Amino acid sequence: MVVANNAIRLREIKAAVLADQVTFMNINSVSLATIDRILKRNLVATKQLYMVPFQRNSDRVKAARAQYVQRVMDLEADERQYVFIYVDEAGFNLSKVRRRGRNIIGQRATVTVPGQRGANITMCAAISTNGVLCHIPSIGPYNSDRLITFLNALHERLVLPQERGLFRANMSHFVIIWDNVAFHHSRLVNDWFTAHPRLMILFLPAYSPMLNPIEEFFSCWRWKVHDHRPHDQMSLLDAMNAACLTIRAEDCQGWIRHSRRFFPQCIAMDDILCDVDENMWPDRQARVDNV
Repeated sequence: MVVANNAIRLREIKAAVLADQVTFMNINSVSLATIDRILKRNLVATKQLYMVPFQRNSDRVKAARAQYVQRVMDLEADERQYVFIYVDEAGFNLSKVRRRGRNIIGQRATVTVPGQRGANITMCAAISTNGVLCHIPSIGPYNSDRLITFLNALHERLVLPQERGLFRANMSHFVIIWDNVAFHHSRLVNDWFTAHPRLMILFLPAYSPMLNPIEEFFSCWRWKVHDHRPHDQMSLLDAMNAACLTIRAEDCQGWIRHSRRFFPQCIAMDDILCDVDENMWPDRQARVDNV
């Protein structure tokens, strides 16, 4: 029952047991505590429930994931050298604080926070196997004009001054991988890439955050911002920049490797239910925290 429905409640299991007189013959009464004990004995525990959109594993999305992975593999097999760069935007504001803390039993856990919410600040960042390549925070949401400013800064970071305006086969080419947000498709952005032929766009398939390693970057980055304890808008900007500087190239390489672990499932057009590995420790005795 649990495997078929991860959201099932103990009361629902009890009702099903009492109603099924074939599998559970002669069982006319069972307590919730007994069911809970049996589940724990069979290594079933309460976990965070991940919400999976039903469109994630539709035939259309699975086909798009397979095409995306095949395109990545084709670029890697090309005689020209392609560098994959992952770009995304994420918002932050002063009201985003930790929701859990610690204190002595019987006393509330409190923390000092700003009295006002403050402005939303959006960070646009780019990562590759070389680490964090570029990051620019901006007050308010990103749009096409701000994205062009970011792309210009990224281009200066990627292309040497003496190579700008040149396009030769022996030069490195760059693949910008990002999601399908509307302004990524704008004419202004398309014209920018036309003017910079060494950079090209590759769009991620819908409902596939597991293929985007920058999602893990932003998750780590947010915790690091909290560690700087920002309390006003300017210190928040400083904290956002400082958090990016503490993320190493080895971290980005690990996130990219993790996203590629889903490639075989994408090529086989298998269902992917979770953004992280579904069976990270199939052998429970091999878990690191048991050592």
